[in-house]
Amino acid sequence: MMRKSFLFVFLFFAHYFLIYGQDTLATVTAEKGDGIYSLLRKHGVNPYEYYHEFIDINMDNLRDSLHLLEGRTYIIPKVELDTVPVVDSIQKQAKKVKEIASKTYDIFGEDHKTVLSKSERLKGAIYYLVSGHGGPDPGAMAVYKGKSISEDEYAYDITLRLAKELLAHGAMVYIIIRDENDGIREERILEMDRDEVAYPDKVIPLNQLDRLQQRVDIVNDLYKQNKGAYQRLIVTHVDSRSEGQNIDVFFYHHEKSQNGKRLAESIHKTFEAKYRQYQPNRNYSGTFEDRTSLFLVKKTHPAMTFIEIGNIRNEKDQRRILDPDNRQALAKWISEGVILDFEER
Repeated sequence: MMRKSFLFVFLFFAHYFLIYGQDTLATVTAEKGDGIYSLLRKHGVNPYEYYHEFIDINMDNLRDSLHLLEGRTYIIPKVELDTVPVVDSIQKQAKKVKEIASKTYDIFGEDHKTVLSKSERLKGAIYYLVSGHGGPDPGAMAVYKGKSISEDEYAYDITLRLAKELLAHGAMVYIIIRDENDGIREERILEMDRDEVAYPDKVIPLNQLDRLQQRVDIVNDLYKQNKGAYQRLIVTHVDSRSEGQNIDVFFYHHEKSQNGKRLAESIHKTFEAKYRQYQPNRNYSGTFEDRTSLFLVKKTHPAMTFIEIGNIRNEKDQRRILDPDNRQALAKWISEGVILDFEER
C-alpha cells in the first residue's frame, strides 16, 4: 500500500513539474531580428496557435501592439499539454501528446507544409485565391535597402499564408497562381523570380490582357466544376502610389454582387476590430467599395473581394508588407473575416 502511495505521489509531482514547472523559463529577451513568430518558434511554441495569446499577455511591451522591442523581456504563453502517463517504467516517465489531425502541402515549403486542423468552421466552403501578377510580370516595384522588391512575391506570400489558415478550418482551397519553389518565407526581402505558373501548371502569358483572361478562365472553369457548392474568390494585390502616400488595407467587390459585398464587408469589419484592439490610438481608414471596372472583378463568376494590402513604395506600408509577422497577421485577419462571412451567410 505504501509503495502504491509513493508511486501516486511521484507521478503527480512528475506531471506537475513537466506541465507547470516551466514557469521559471517563461520569460525571454527579444534579440535583434526577432519577430513574434520566430521568437515563439525558437522556444518550442506553435506560433499559429499562440500568436494572439502572446500579444494579449505582452500588450504593454509591444510597439504598435504587434512588434517586439529589442532587449525587452516577454512572457511565453504556457502550453498546456493533453497528456497520459506511460507506465512502462517510472525511471522513463514519458508523456504522449494528444494527436491533432494534420495534412501536408508541399506548396507551403518544408517549414510550413504541415497544416494542423483547428476546426471545421469552413467545411463545405471552396475558395479560389489569386495573388496579383507573377510569371513575366512582377507587378508594382520599389527599392528597399538597395534591393528591388516586387508586388508579386509579397502578394503570393500572404496568399499562401491565407490558404493555410483556410485549410486549417476545413475549407477546400485552390491556389491559382503558384510557385512550387518559394513556399511561405520568413525573410523581409523576398527574392524575385519569374517561374510562377497558373493552376494547375499553365505558363503565364506575357501579354497583360491574356494573363488576366487566363485567370478568369481558370476560376470560371473551376466554378462550373463545383456548381452548387459555396464558392468565393479572393484576389490579393499590393498597390503602388507616390512614396508619401500611406494607405490602409482596402477592399473592392462587384457592384451587383451582394455576396461579394458581404465578403468584403466582413473582412473590413474584422480589420476595424483588430485596429481597435491592437492600435487603439490609430484610426483605420481602409474602405470597401464596388470597383466593377477591374477585369477580375467584372469577369469572374464567384462572389469575390479584391484586396489591396498597401503601397509598396511607402515606408510605413513597407513595414506592413515586408515584416513576415505582419504578413501572417494580415492573412490571419483576412481568414477571420472570411469565417465571419461564411458563418453569417
